[in-house]
This record gives sequence, C-alpha cells and structure tokens, in this order.
Amino acid sequence: MTLNRRGFLGLTSGLAAATLAGCGGSAAPASPAATPRAGGRLRAAFAGGGAKEVLDPHLANLFVEAARSKAVFDKLADLGGDVSPQPRLAERWEPSADLTRWRITLRQAAFHDGRPVRATDVLASYARILDPNRAFRAKSSLALIDLPNSRAVDDRTVEFALKRPFVEFPNVLAAFGAYIVPEGAEDFTRPVGSGPFGFVSFEPGKSVLLKRNPDYWDGAPHLDELEFVIANEESARANALLGGQVEYAHDLTPTTARSHTGSDRMTIHRAPNSAVQAFAMKLDRPPFDDRDLREALFLLADRPQLVESVLAGSGQVGNDLFGKGYRHYADDIPQRTRDLDKAKFLIRKAGAEGLTVTLDTSTAAAGMVEAATVFADQARGSGLTIEVVTGNKDSYWADTLKNGSLSSFRSGAMPIETHVAQRLLSGSGTNVTKWARPEFDALYEQAVSTSDEAVRAEAYQRMQRSLHAEGGYLMWGFADWIVGTAPNVGGISTAPANTLDWARFDEVWLG
Repeated sequence: MTLNRRGFLGLTSGLAAATLAGCGGSAAPASPAATPRAGGRLRAAFAGGGAKEVLDPHLANLFVEAARSKAVFDKLADLGGDVSPQPRLAERWEPSADLTRWRITLRQAAFHDGRPVRATDVLASYARILDPNRAFRAKSSLALIDLPNSRAVDDRTVEFALKRPFVEFPNVLAAFGAYIVPEGAEDFTRPVGSGPFGFVSFEPGKSVLLKRNPDYWDGAPHLDELEFVIANEESARANALLGGQVEYAHDLTPTTARSHTGSDRMTIHRAPNSAVQAFAMKLDRPPFDDRDLREALFLLADRPQLVESVLAGSGQVGNDLFGKGYRHYADDIPQRTRDLDKAKFLIRKAGAEGLTVTLDTSTAAAGMVEAATVFADQARGSGLTIEVVTGNKDSYWADTLKNGSLSSFRSGAMPIETHVAQRLLSGSGTNVTKWARPEFDALYEQAVSTSDEAVRAEAYQRMQRSLHAEGGYLMWGFADWIVGTAPNVGGISTAPANTLDWARFDEVWLG
C-alpha cells in the first residue's frame, strides 16, 4: 500500500463520511482506547526509502527502518525516556575495574524460529557490523570492541574486551542499528529476529506486514498484526489517517497538529524536546572552511522566529549544541541571538560579500524545506545570498553526507556521547560537518576513559565550548515529536524519537 499526495486528491470532500469514532486531543477515560485490548491490525504510515529498501536491521537509517527493525529484532540495550541506556536482551552488565572488559548476561529469549538467543549470536552480529568490507551505521560505535579477544563464556554470558577503557559502554549496546541477528544470518528477505513481531510479507517501498510473536520475552504484543505503509509526504500520512486507511501517522507537522488538536478524527501525541533542527556547514571546503563565515551564519539565524514559524511554537530555541536537557549538556554557555550588523561585518571580513551559497534541503524530514526557506529570508540584506535547493528525498542523507557545503539536518534523541562519537570525531562515519580536531578527539577520549564524574563532566563542557565557538552545526531548535493516531488507538508513548518507547508497537492496542 503506497500513499502519496496524488492518491488523496479529492479525498477532502469525503472526509465527513470517514469520521472515526472516539474523542480527539487527549484521550479521556471513556475513550475506546483507554483499556488495552488484544487483536486487530494496526497500519502505520511512515516516510520511506524507495524501492531499494531492505529489511537488514544493520542497514537501518531512516525512521521507518528503525521502527521496523525494533519490531522484528532486539538490541542488548536501548535508550530510556531520559536517554540513558536500559537493559533489553542484556539482563545486566558489569565492567572490570579498569573499564576494559564488560561481562553481559543475556535474558532467556528466543528467535522467531524457536532457537534460543545465545552469546555466539551476539558475537556474530557484532562481527557482521564490524566487517571492514561493509558500511553499517553502528560500526563507528562498536569499533572500540576488541572482538578477537571477546568471548562467549557460556550460552548466556558474553565477555567483551575493549581496545581502551570506556565507561559509557552501555551506550554502545544501545547504538542505533546494533541489533542481534541469528549467527550466520545474511538473507533478510524473510528476516528472523527475537522481537515482538514476526515477518509475514514485504513489498520494497510499499509495505511490510508483521504478525504477533506470542512467545516474546517481554510479553506478547496486544496487536495481532502490524503493517508499515509508505506515505512520503506528510499531507499523505495525515490524510490517510483522516480517511481511515491507517491508524498511525508518523512525523506530522506542528501545523497539522494545531489544526487537528481536539478533533474527533485524529488524536495528537507530542513528545517534547525530541528532535534537533539544524543546518550543517562543511568545514573541509569553501566557503565554510572560514570560521568568520560560520560565525556570520550563526548570527544571521533568528531562532525564535524559526521555532514559531516552522515549528508553530511546538519546540524550544537551540544554542548550536546537541542534547538540550540531556546529561552533560552545557547549559551555561550564553544563548546566541541574531546580530545582523556583526554578521555583515564578518561576511565582509571573510571576503564573501555578494556570494551565493546553496542550501541543500529535502522533504525527507518534515519542516526542513520550510526552515531552509525562512533562514534564506533571514539572510537577505546581509551581503550573502542563500539559495534553497530541494533534493531527492530517497537519497538525501547519503547525498548531503558527501556533497555540498550547507544542508538541512535533523536528528532524534541519543546520548551526547553517542552524538560526538558518531558525528564529530575525525573518524566518525556520519560526520556531515567534517569537523576534525585532534584536541577535540583527545578530550573525548579523556571523558570516556575515566570513572571520575567531575573529570568527565569538565571534558564534555570543554568539547561543547569548542563546538559552540568553531563548529559547523547551526542547531536552531528542538522540536516536539508529533504523531497522529485514530482515536481508538491506545498505548502511544511520548518518549523521544530513537528511544525504546518511541514507535513501540508491542505496547499499542486498538480499542
């Protein structure tokens, strides 16, 4: 089932006949969604990745891929609502005194084909991710594992050897894409995992149908079936929900949420402070290899206006740093504000007056095109012209990782340590800004190799001061994450995106 704008032309006139039962806005006690019930198929609409989609969880990158992967597979740990690692397939973990060895005890869990999840499956999964001939997203996080010297103590005990002391190792277990698959698994056309739902069918770029796993170690799902359908445009997802074609619409805009709050056809769920909204400047090429020009862009941004106009007020102003409100966030750094006069001075100083810069953006994530347009307007009269170019939504993230000099960026939640490890170290695999500073890398190593909390906190503060002064992320806002459901859907969490309870359909039911 593929949903797009064209498929919904003329739908508006028929919406009155498609009204769904129940109450909108916040669910009231009398709502049919108030009491958990077993059974039914929930259809969830997400933006997709096109006809080249696969179900290999180690290749997960988009939100729909992450949601599908967590439905079918498990990780050793995942992130809680406070973005701290919580045990999942790992029942517990224990470090050595020097932080170079970690012993993981596995839960009693089984794959969908009945085989138990063993220590050898864990080691094989991590070996697959770390294969030097492959490009899996979790590789940069798992790279500190000394796999040849790690071992299966017994079927339910893994002892990981690390290449260096690392106090934040549970973050690694919760890394995006670090799923456990059966030993030897390579064919994911009919994937076998240990998650709450088992595979039924898959049409790349269209739909995935899953069924309830009655033997799931964390309790069987309420739903009998879960279907992911692709609707790349936000309007298509919203209209599909309003028209009864789906019961869950992921990643709605604040405008849609504002329009339907209190509606009897759509219940709005908000997860505050879930997604950072930003622009990314590449430091390894003109024109943003010039620090003065980067600072000029920071000073051109009117953050409150961006939050109000793009997020419709559903968010908080950012200060060019990731992880507002998370552990180790540098909230003592003064908030940047717009200063057009100083920005114009710095543009002249950089010799960039009259320069036109392309801002690459896409509909791959809601609000990015709108934010790019607003920011381009804010730059008018500065001497710098920003030209917005909308690219291919299916290849946008891969394209902007390599190409261009300025692009829209958005991210869900993760620990600040993970954000640094994946995006800001010299060898990070998703370093879109191309930030590379040996002294910064050294501060990171200091932070993660000590159990002294004060030393670690100071290192994180210094890293963030450096990023704030010289980095390439213009992080202008932190958005509420917004999903819409039919009023008869219960069990929706407001946990931040990319955390354990986000898109956790094993806890959802149809009233």
